[in-house]
Amino acid sequence: MDTRTGLPVVGMVGGGQLARMTHQAAISLGQSLRVLAAGEHDSAGLVAGEVVYGHHTDLAALRSFARGVDVLTFDHEQVPGEHLLTLATEGFVLRPGPGALAFAQNKLLMRERLAAHGFPGPPFAEVSGVEDVLKFGEAHSWPVMLKAASGGYDGRGVWSLDSPADARGLVPELLEAGTPLLVEAKVRMRRELSALVARSPFGQGAAWPVVETVQRDGINTEVLAPAPGLMSRQIHEAQELALRIAEELGVAGVLAVELFDTDGGLLVNELAMRPHNSGHWTMDGSRTSQFEQHLRGVLDYPLGATDLLSPTVMANVLGAPSTPAMRPDERLHHLFARFPDARVHLYGKGERPGRKLGHVNLLGELTDELRQRARLAAHWLSHAEWLDGYEIH
Repeated sequence: MDTRTGLPVVGMVGGGQLARMTHQAAISLGQSLRVLAAGEHDSAGLVAGEVVYGHHTDLAALRSFARGVDVLTFDHEQVPGEHLLTLATEGFVLRPGPGALAFAQNKLLMRERLAAHGFPGPPFAEVSGVEDVLKFGEAHSWPVMLKAASGGYDGRGVWSLDSPADARGLVPELLEAGTPLLVEAKVRMRRELSALVARSPFGQGAAWPVVETVQRDGINTEVLAPAPGLMSRQIHEAQELALRIAEELGVAGVLAVELFDTDGGLLVNELAMRPHNSGHWTMDGSRTSQFEQHLRGVLDYPLGATDLLSPTVMANVLGAPSTPAMRPDERLHHLFARFPDARVHLYGKGERPGRKLGHVNLLGELTDELRQRARLAAHWLSHAEWLDGYEIH
């Protein structure tokens, strides 16, 4: 408890942009958010008032950090599971807990648990050797998707295998390197969706509008909120599915359920038990942002309203192949002169190719023009150049 305010102290492991934006939400709630950052240049470490330096794989650092907070939460899934179990056994409050986080950390465990409870997903199998992939490909047809069971993100740890020859070339190499693997059927889908929900330890649940996510090279580049063209039945199905998963796995805080929209219905792709890139639009387009809601959830406060304030396009600002000569503040100046309605959220990160540097939200009817303006704004902020072919006035 913070003796100055009489309010509980939340500790977030990880100093990235999710912790940075959670800190912003904590300010308006009067909460103390303490951050465990790996280094002084971490995104959250640049703005948070209470920063402790330590690595998420160091049990001693985690234990010391946990002693100074009332509840521990996370801005990534990379804390070793054995450390989480140790902390929980020693009486520290973790939300979500290690039992829930295990299913966000390990895709094979997730698939097995969800399948056992009838949640929809693609066919899958554990991979102990190349023969497992060859048999799976024969049974479900090629191509197939090979995935690292743990550690992958933003397109990393996922490989499309078009033939048995591909499997024979790659699988032994990955297994030799100690990478745990599973194989899944390649899904033919219309698009990707995300159902973002929150759950409190008390058991209250809340769901935001279902959104469409646009991917490029495995990285989410754009979010459309709400997802265009979804029928009421599909919206309800996605939200109920996500809320049931949150309850079944005992999630506390925000849960993002990534979904494939297919001719046969919705299939679960992946889970994230934290604020998620597909929910950044909520900072401007929803009654309660995902970051405030995550704090409410882990503190077991009543959850906030998730009403849509306005349809929103979110575009990620991704680092250019080479850093522009124009300073970031100059880029902002030019952007606001052209798009005064752009809501910009930058993460204070050093620029490098493909890195998520921030995002832009634009509110209004989800027209092609609004989407083009969002892409143009995001591209300008990272490249300091206006995209060819986009003449928006």
